[in-house]
Amino acid sequence: MNSKRTLFLIEVPIFTALALVLDLVPFLSFKIWAQGGSISLAMIPIFIVAFRWGVKGGLLSGFLWGLLQIVTGSAWIMHWLQGTIDYLVAFTVLGFAGIFASKIKEAIKEGNTKTYFSYILLGVIIGSMLRFLAHFVAGIVFFESAIDGMNIWIYSLLYNISYILPSIVICTIGIYFLFHKQPKTLLSAA
Repeated sequence: MNSKRTLFLIEVPIFTALALVLDLVPFLSFKIWAQGGSISLAMIPIFIVAFRWGVKGGLLSGFLWGLLQIVTGSAWIMHWLQGTIDYLVAFTVLGFAGIFASKIKEAIKEGNTKTYFSYILLGVIIGSMLRFLAHFVAGIVFFESAIDGMNIWIYSLLYNISYILPSIVICTIGIYFLFHKQPKTLLSAA
């Protein structure tokens, strides 16, 4: 087995486990809803994998994070299909942030901070909004009776954006600070 593949097989599960820990540690994750949804740094490790290894690594890490939440019992599931959408699909699509991995690496090699930060920001936003979309759809389909008299589309929108939007901001800031002084740490992979 070559060293690049070995590094991939080591980094993906380590960063995935880190995402789970960041999501479960109370002072690192602010749970705002009883049925799930928290403001945390937990997406950062998934984005790091996506930026280091591209879409493939990001999707795998996101999928494993969702699966770990189900296996550890930290997932809030009322129906198997809702659980699939809210955990397996929603966390997997975070990996699409990796579509900018090559652009980020190119900008880092050229020393163009503005460019690599812009691509990191776009990646975080795209991955997070795809996650939001999955949660939003699950909310419309499975939580129709959550609030009497409230339009389910509005309810699902407000419910899910209330934690996704702050998480986007926190993760973007966190990733920026992680890589501002040492951006080349994103280069040692793929």
